[in-house]
Amino acid sequence: MFSEKVTLVNPQGFHMRPASLLVGEVAKYDATVTIVRNGNEIPGNSLMAIMAAGIKCGEEIEIRAEGAQEAEAGKAVVDFIAAGMGD
Repeated sequence: MFSEKVTLVNPQGFHMRPASLLVGEVAKYDATVTIVRNGNEIPGNSLMAIMAAGIKCGEEIEIRAEGAQEAEAGKAVVDFIAAGMGD
């Protein structure tokens, strides 16, 4: 299992556009990606769940990935978040 913490740097947090891009990134891999925030597990393939979580700039979250491409998926998601999520 892949597990790594990352701090959200996007000033607007997870709003619609970056959440949608994240779901698209997750879909590229044969792995289940989960975002862990304050002990709550959020499915990385659910746009609505990510939006409902209300993750804000400066928050540290954990990215977990399991499956055939877990390392690739986890690293891609961590890199995407660390780079500002396209904004």
